[in-house]
Amino acid sequence: MVELTVVTEDGKKSDAGLKVSTETFGADFNEPLVHQVIVAYQAGGRAGTRSQKNRSAVRGGGGKPWRQKGTGRARAGTIRSPLWRGGGKVFPAVNKDFSQKVNRKMYRAAMRSILSELIRQDRLWVCDDLSVSSPKTKQLANKLKQLGAQDVLIVQESVDNDMLLSARNLHRVNVCGVKQLDPVSLVGHERVMMTPGAVKIIEEWLQ
Repeated sequence: MVELTVVTEDGKKSDAGLKVSTETFGADFNEPLVHQVIVAYQAGGRAGTRSQKNRSAVRGGGGKPWRQKGTGRARAGTIRSPLWRGGGKVFPAVNKDFSQKVNRKMYRAAMRSILSELIRQDRLWVCDDLSVSSPKTKQLANKLKQLGAQDVLIVQESVDNDMLLSARNLHRVNVCGVKQLDPVSLVGHERVMMTPGAVKIIEEWLQ
């Protein structure tokens, strides 16, 4: 079993930690796998919607602009040649799918590896009370200041709307539910704070 650090609302570490399975939160750090999954996740977010036209897609230029010989000018077959102003591109940019295949087993193994490494670095804490009474930025900012967390990802069982509204104007503070958790967010913050309920859901998911 692995014992997670439990932090009280006033920022003090509790003597009794939260015990979780070694299989999920005690895995070895697999750097190549984590790198592959993070790159694949970021690549999946690329739009790839840039588009340009080649000479056959540009409107016009159906007829030969002048006869082949006798004019003293260079030969031309269409006014939509890439050499002409308003012509098509030689190698146009086209729509492209940047997504990379990562199977479920690899993704879960990478998430276990990231979570385990966060625990070893003491960057993953469990907080008993991660909630606000009303959607007030100042209230959440004061709570995080007591906890000593400025650059933090808050993970709840499901997204609390009051917490989401309180955090959206705080720099380097993000809130997500377990279903929205991703590897880039985990490694992109100095600290990750979870509710006990979120930890249990993640443990069941990654086993």
